[in-house]
Amino acid sequence: MCRLIRLLGLTGFCALSACVLNSPPEPGELPAQALPGVQVPPQWSADGNVGEPVAHNWLAAFADNQLDVLVAEAMAHNADLLVAVARVAVASEYVELAESKLYPQVNALARGGGQMGGDSSGLQGYGLFADWELDLWGRVRAAKAANVAGYESTVADAEYARQSIAALVAKGYFVAVEAELQQSLAEEMVAASEHLIELNEQRLKVGKGDGFELARTRANTESFRDTALQLTLAHTQALRALETLIGRYPAATVDIAPDLAPWPGPIPAGLPSGLLERRPDVVAAERRVAAAFYQTEEAKAARLPKISLTGSINDISSELFVLEDRDNPVWSAGASLLAPIFTGGGLKAQVRIRSAEQRQAVAEYGEVGARAFSEVENALAAEIMAGRREEVLARGVAENEQALDLARVRYRVGSGDLLGIQQQQLAVHGSRATLLRVRTERLVQRVNLYLALGGGFDETTSPVASAKE
Repeated sequence: MCRLIRLLGLTGFCALSACVLNSPPEPGELPAQALPGVQVPPQWSADGNVGEPVAHNWLAAFADNQLDVLVAEAMAHNADLLVAVARVAVASEYVELAESKLYPQVNALARGGGQMGGDSSGLQGYGLFADWELDLWGRVRAAKAANVAGYESTVADAEYARQSIAALVAKGYFVAVEAELQQSLAEEMVAASEHLIELNEQRLKVGKGDGFELARTRANTESFRDTALQLTLAHTQALRALETLIGRYPAATVDIAPDLAPWPGPIPAGLPSGLLERRPDVVAAERRVAAAFYQTEEAKAARLPKISLTGSINDISSELFVLEDRDNPVWSAGASLLAPIFTGGGLKAQVRIRSAEQRQAVAEYGEVGARAFSEVENALAAEIMAGRREEVLARGVAENEQALDLARVRYRVGSGDLLGIQQQQLAVHGSRATLLRVRTERLVQRVNLYLALGGGFDETTSPVASAKE
């Protein structure tokens, strides 16, 4: 009993005297270390109306139910996301494994004896054996904290993967819609050119036509047909790429809207100061810094003595011989100390390695942060420029269509020829196709902006917030 009291007293003393873990750099402190030359401005440098709050549930801004369905399907079946989910599960188990080291390890041993025993010893009995490392220097707690930070980093990476896949599906969807519309434009051009062939043939029959113009019109029509075939292939490939993203067999049978989504409205860029705390990939990089910090603390604590409490109870007997001077069951309790004396500099090298890995993690955080600012500024500038181009091109389409109407009038009254109509038809087709491309590019850049800003695409609570708590 006295031994047990002394053991409990030693345990309580060790628990009270255990060192408190040092804390890693706070997220607000990291930018100054990792981005010393970056001065975050109060506003984004791109001009335009950029003061709206960052959108959370940005997918709803496009008001396209078919797009919503495809994104939801991708969240359930995309292969990359399934890998990310599996990584989160693995990281979670590593946290459980590290936490188990904080508690006593208890094992049981039992065996039977007799003449049929495997070693013919006749020994039989049972035993319970306990071992508990007293984490005086924080080595075990640092290992657990490193695994927790690693898990949080994996969760943030998974969230960024979700956002990236949603953005890829949205952009692929808009490209597929554009490809179908471009194909329709090319088919309209073929139909208009075929109408010119008919008109030229009729004029040739009444002696007012020109065989050269007819041949040239037919040649142009074949070129338009070739363009239409190329756009048909592009449309099919766009659908297959979209199906691959959402986890379907690429049969090019996915349903899409007949027109591009309406413009979602003002730019929801928020302020630069909140970007690094909001983007999941930046949060993941920050958590990797914390994990590297705790691994360094673990390596430092590994250089100090390891103290463990041990205890056991066992009952052993034999049918073949008498165990002398033994009372069953037998209790025992004690402690052990393991101190590194000479490791050839291995433990010091381990500390230096972990310290270097921590510096590397800080540098990688800076790299991710700098890229985040660059992606927002680039997406803002590209979207604003695409909006201006759309206005210019829309006016150009209207002017080209009016010029085509005038060319047809001139041809009917005999003051123009088919060449003028054909040239103007090409101008109309080219301006419409360019306008459609810029409209799509503007939507794509808005998706890029949503992703760069780190806003959520649905109403699901982001796991990044829970990971940081």
